[in-house]
Amino acid sequence: MNWENILVSLPAIIIGLTAHEYCHALAAHKLGDHTAREQGRMTFNPLKHIDPIGFLFIIFAGFGWAKPVPINVAYFKNPKLGMAVSSLAGPVSNFLMASVSIMFYKLVYYFNLHNGSNGFRDIVEMIFYHMVIINIVLCIFNLIPVPPLDGSRIFTAFLPRKAYFGIMKYERYLFIVLAVVIFTGILDRPLYFMYTTVFNFLDRITWFIDLLAASIFR
Repeated sequence: MNWENILVSLPAIIIGLTAHEYCHALAAHKLGDHTAREQGRMTFNPLKHIDPIGFLFIIFAGFGWAKPVPINVAYFKNPKLGMAVSSLAGPVSNFLMASVSIMFYKLVYYFNLHNGSNGFRDIVEMIFYHMVIINIVLCIFNLIPVPPLDGSRIFTAFLPRKAYFGIMKYERYLFIVLAVVIFTGILDRPLYFMYTTVFNFLDRITWFIDLLAASIFR
């Protein structure tokens, strides 16, 4: 077990999970459901969002969870659409954070490359790198269309009401199946493919950072 990697990944995990859950609460609030705000979940305080057991699972097993944001669809004008939008807000926040983090990572990387190794800057570079990795993983993983992940709320928004509630009825069992599939490694290859696809996409759209660094550190 690489404790150095675990330590530098902690800020990324905490920030990624906190932003993810906060954006669920914010989106629901904007759509008319104030349940999460009234329960103190519309905050950047990680203690309101981190589940201790789920957090430990993420660190040591690579699979875990945060405290689910309470959403009451009865407050939405269109319940299924409202649930889909508020669910999508979490993965979108992680994608945006990965996009910003890769720019800072590149800046620190090129600075270190030009000025030589430095203990503090090396740590900062690793933290930003983990911010990219973890936020991409959180985005992709939560878009899997299996309850209780966000992807299921988005996918089922397009299903008839009867089919929607039929699937949600088995949410607990489907989560167990998902956990077994993850721990057996069946999803490793497709998840890695999606991760590398997103990472390469972010790398390409931040080309201007590479260009800027080439002009500064030549």
